[in-house]
Amino acid sequence: MTPTHHDLLIRGGTVIDGTRAPRFDADIAVRGGRISAIGNLAGHSADTVIEAQGRIVAPGFIDSHTHDDQAVLSQAAMPFKVSQGVTTVVAGNCGISAAPLRPDMELPMPLSLIDTPAEGRFTTFRAYLDALRAQPSSVNVAAMVGHSTLRAVTMGSLDREATAEEIAAMQALVEEAMEAGAIGLSTGTFYPPAVKATTEEIIEVCRPLTARQALYVTHMRDEADQVMQSLDETFRIGRELDVPVVVSHHKVQSPQNFGKSQVTLPHIREAMKKQRICLDCYPYTAGSTMIRADRGMLDCRVLIADSQPHPECAGRDLDDIAREWGVDRVEASRRLQPGSAIYFMMDEKDVQRIMAFEDTMIGSDGIPSGEKPHPRLWGTFPRVLGHYSRDVGLFPLETAVWKMTGLTARNFGLHQRGTLQPGHHADIVVFDAQTIRDAASYEDPKKPAEGIDAVIVNGAVTWQHGAHTGARSGQVITRQPTTSHESRNA
Repeated sequence: MTPTHHDLLIRGGTVIDGTRAPRFDADIAVRGGRISAIGNLAGHSADTVIEAQGRIVAPGFIDSHTHDDQAVLSQAAMPFKVSQGVTTVVAGNCGISAAPLRPDMELPMPLSLIDTPAEGRFTTFRAYLDALRAQPSSVNVAAMVGHSTLRAVTMGSLDREATAEEIAAMQALVEEAMEAGAIGLSTGTFYPPAVKATTEEIIEVCRPLTARQALYVTHMRDEADQVMQSLDETFRIGRELDVPVVVSHHKVQSPQNFGKSQVTLPHIREAMKKQRICLDCYPYTAGSTMIRADRGMLDCRVLIADSQPHPECAGRDLDDIAREWGVDRVEASRRLQPGSAIYFMMDEKDVQRIMAFEDTMIGSDGIPSGEKPHPRLWGTFPRVLGHYSRDVGLFPLETAVWKMTGLTARNFGLHQRGTLQPGHHADIVVFDAQTIRDAASYEDPKKPAEGIDAVIVNGAVTWQHGAHTGARSGQVITRQPTTSHESRNA
């Protein structure tokens, strides 16, 4: 290899390339935001050199499930993501997206969780993506349009089925989003704005996905007693549209369902033989969402993450608040709304079983607002690498990296990302496999991870020595056109 000069040289590291291939020792060079060479680069020079002896060099992590839609604009440095090695976020999940919205509309929960201000709202999806291009974040963004957002912007009342005219209006908005570069559409039929949406409504609204082979991504109607029926509804929608399906944050919640992953996962595997299905999960037994007062969500320990009427309650246990107020948990939840909470509703064995399932991707599902967010916002990816791969031995490090890089890039159609190859975008993380761990806890949820040496986004060193460099080199990622044959075999 002829010696040459590069923008960046990562020297002496052990490469895990995001394909599940065995690790190997190599230098990696970057020029013009792309990987220019991998191998023994002795004699090569660079403007910047990172010494990576004793460290793992891997593709930047791809967060498959985020609610960073507004944060990538209002918190553009994205420290809670780059500090844990994330270089790309998939936004617009659970039926919630930052566009299209009207300035005059009141946002129902959970749409208001992404903290979209009335001023400067985006009335088209194109305007949203253009704003991201004009004001780059520190991470790459692949965005979806949310079905609940479409319902809220087109329907006067959400507590009913959509009319034919409303479905047509939503379909037109989906078409606009697809033309602008959305990678898919998400639903959140678990949440009030979409509870009344029928399967047929969703199929018709999603018709523009088919021609583009864009993704259908869903927070299903039920992840507890009716989880099997919800899976079947999800699979049916994918078959009717002939598009890839992503089951968001797969879980089986509530004590009566503990262990049911032994049923759901074989069911998913069987369905995968007939259609394109994938899933993601987060590495915690607690979830986080809007504060709810329905008893099904209150059968477990609840921590308040954020409350608009009672901000002083952030970080406190719901039982303690209810006791102090002299009311039951339901009434306390009502008084705390709107806001977000953490629900301890899953069994560790199910979490591990789902995470170890071969085709499961990793997504944080973090909500980037509030004083006491779920620690997954800051800790998801180091937790998988440190706790579950190294300490628990759930899977080899190569598999862990693949689940948060190459697998995710393949499933979401993120072209030339997720693996370390010459010519690919230089999204890279350097970490210490022996010390990496999530430091964020439920008590102290905003602590950066340990063991992350450097994070490079499109060739720019963005996090190094435990601090943000100020770089904002993130790009908007749009779904690449593929043929039906190509998408089936991706």
